[in-house]
Amino acid sequence: MSPELDRTRPVWRQVAATIATRIADGEYPVGARVPSVVELSAEFGIASSTAQKALAHLKSEGLIRAEVGLGSFVAERPENASAEEDA
Repeated sequence: MSPELDRTRPVWRQVAATIATRIADGEYPVGARVPSVVELSAEFGIASSTAQKALAHLKSEGLIRAEVGLGSFVAERPENASAEEDA
């Protein structure tokens, strides 16, 4: 069952917000693989270009990191990194 999307707002932003919420809620913890373009396209019923744009936005925001040939993963959160540096 795919999540309901509001077709009056940019779909890629809604998909990115959904993934960001899943990250914040711990559904996708640091280091976890996030769904691929193909998986997001199937889950949300969207074009692959829309899924790519959502993932690119999450990467630009520093929420995920991409590893060539492996996929995208939840990035280390900046607040965690600074806490470790202070220790």
